[in-house]
Amino acid sequence: MHLATPRHGVLWRGPFRLREGRRTYHSGGSGRTLQHLGRAEHLMKRNLQTPVSLAEIAQVLGAELRGDPSVTVRRLASLRKADTESISFLVRPQQREAAHASHAVAYIVSPRLVDDLPADANLLIDPDPYGAYARLAQWFDARVNPRPVAGIAEGAHVHPDARVAASAVIEPGAVIGAGAVVGEGAWIGANTVLGAGASVGARTRLHANITLGDDCSVGEDSLIHSGAVIGADGFGFAPKKGGGWTKIPQLGAVVIGNRVEIGACTCIDRGALDDTVIEDGCKIDNLVQIAHNVRIGADTAIAACAGIAGSAVIGKRVQIGGASGIFGHISICDDAVVSTMTLISKSITKPAFYSGIFPSMENADWERAAAVVRQLPDMRRRLRRLEQQVQTAHAGTDAPATAEGGTRNDDAVQ
Repeated sequence: MHLATPRHGVLWRGPFRLREGRRTYHSGGSGRTLQHLGRAEHLMKRNLQTPVSLAEIAQVLGAELRGDPSVTVRRLASLRKADTESISFLVRPQQREAAHASHAVAYIVSPRLVDDLPADANLLIDPDPYGAYARLAQWFDARVNPRPVAGIAEGAHVHPDARVAASAVIEPGAVIGAGAVVGEGAWIGANTVLGAGASVGARTRLHANITLGDDCSVGEDSLIHSGAVIGADGFGFAPKKGGGWTKIPQLGAVVIGNRVEIGACTCIDRGALDDTVIEDGCKIDNLVQIAHNVRIGADTAIAACAGIAGSAVIGKRVQIGGASGIFGHISICDDAVVSTMTLISKSITKPAFYSGIFPSMENADWERAAAVVRQLPDMRRRLRRLEQQVQTAHAGTDAPATAEGGTRNDDAVQ
């Protein structure tokens, strides 16, 4: 067997079998371009089997249609990748050139950009084109990625005391512990583990390889991505006299609300005594660490690699940028915005845009400080010159007076 990477794809020499759903592809040993085969299958997944008309899409979005309502599309695509069976979108004036070069058959666009597109273009006009794109993406996704048939797959392990709704999907290798509850229409991915007493609400999906610890709960219409660990022990240890540590059992749980999305490999620790709480509508990216006893308010969004220390209280609609750090035992008020790689070391009581490593401050103050930092080398040189001039002036002033009332350094000073 031989793998190479020629210019036009990955070539696998030697026999292979590629499974995609119920289809199996055989190479016959002659060597084929896997990239092209895989891309074709990928495009098939994103395509609608039956084309949909712009009239129907306009109805789905509640958008104004300007153009031919009978034109049909099969896929939703970016401006650069769109073809004559694609619908695309643009939200910024900077995308005009890309739109003119695109092969899309229709565009979702705001009223203010209509005149920037060709007069004969098919347009779906919406005051919020990005929101319309999001709704259309959901509509496409529901049709190109249908749910599997409800039921418990062979190879899943469901405790006799667990309660699993008849409409739920339990994939192979999943483990549902004693007393666990899986709600109507929920979807538990392969090798995902629900501990004893855990619960998953209606229509919530847990992707493969997730751990939901004992007594932890996820509400309705939520989505958790692969590798997430919900309900591991919080980082609690008491120092011993003379060195060492005594582990503090974490007796609380994790409570996650409705319409929450949690990214891949994110960890949310159970509380020491009280529960760790993620309220309704929160969106949490990949690789986020949320420590024990944290409480996060509704509709807060947290980007990747952020870390929130124990017992912090985050308000509603807060936005936390990637790789930011939040100290423990502090609070952040509703509607605050924390920019990327900012360290929040004290409570925030005023909704504003905060930036900085240490200490954090309002963004406008941080930008002024950053501008000063860039000028520090030049300011240092100027300060040294001023010091030298002042020293020279003082030296002339302090010199003994001459008989005529001048100084010995008059010529030098002049």
